[in-house]
Amino acid sequence: MLKTILLLITALIIIPTVAWYADEPLTTLQSDMLEKVSIGMLLVVSYCFVVGELTSNNSQVDKLWSIVPAFYTGYFAYASDWQPRVTLMSLLTLVWAVRLTYNFSRRGAYTWKFWAGEEDYRWQILRAEPMFKSRLKWAAFNLFFISLYQNALILLFTLPALMAAGSQKPIGLADWGLAIVMLILIAFEYVADQQQWDYQTEKYRRINAGLPPDGKYADGFVSEGLWKYMRHPNYSAEQSIWIVFYCFSIVSSEKWLNWSAAGCILLLLLFQGSADFSEKISASKYPAYSGYQKTTGRFLPKMFRRD
Repeated sequence: MLKTILLLITALIIIPTVAWYADEPLTTLQSDMLEKVSIGMLLVVSYCFVVGELTSNNSQVDKLWSIVPAFYTGYFAYASDWQPRVTLMSLLTLVWAVRLTYNFSRRGAYTWKFWAGEEDYRWQILRAEPMFKSRLKWAAFNLFFISLYQNALILLFTLPALMAAGSQKPIGLADWGLAIVMLILIAFEYVADQQQWDYQTEKYRRINAGLPPDGKYADGFVSEGLWKYMRHPNYSAEQSIWIVFYCFSIVSSEKWLNWSAAGCILLLLLFQGSADFSEKISASKYPAYSGYQKTTGRFLPKMFRRD
């Protein structure tokens, strides 16, 4: 796990740096926009770190993950004087944000005590690892990975909207086509999360009622619906959403590769590590999970990819 964390942090430094110097310089408008959102991002980092340390609840970034991108892209739309393409990208981000925030809120993530709420179980497990027994080591991890890395990544995967703000190319059919694809992926992610929610709700209802975990609930994890074809259909959709979002910058710049690709590349790396960690936990809890891994693809159906 430590190797994965170090890889992600190293990639956060290398990939944006290479992308930055390999592409054309920013316009004055883009530079001003980037400066302002970067200051905002650092304020969010400070909040997440301090509150996480004071409350021992390290899901502060998780609470903001679905909210902050809408503010970034909304600001890009406003600062660009509501350029049609940037405004469209902002509205799509808002739809994504509302959907994901709703899914997170029904799991008890938000309370009137904004610093409280349910903490992601993976932080609790990771905190118990021997390498993080030292309070100082965990504080460093909280600062550099949980707070700084993740917030920097959130900003980076919204930057295709900043890239689009520097384009003179008018909005066209390609943009509307990408918008439709992104909405379909958001709907796909909603279905995946709903299937997970329905399964886990009924599973714990049965457990609390003292009923035997028979049938599909005996395994302990969902493996029907979209989950029959992929082990992480929600992760697959989430990654695809931000790849499509990046494609708006391809349309606006007319270049297949530009500096704003750094965000979606780093997001793909993060989901690889996150899926590895989640599956390690699931395999330790559920005996049938290893068999599920062998027969079902991770992010794509097995017919397309073997992993």
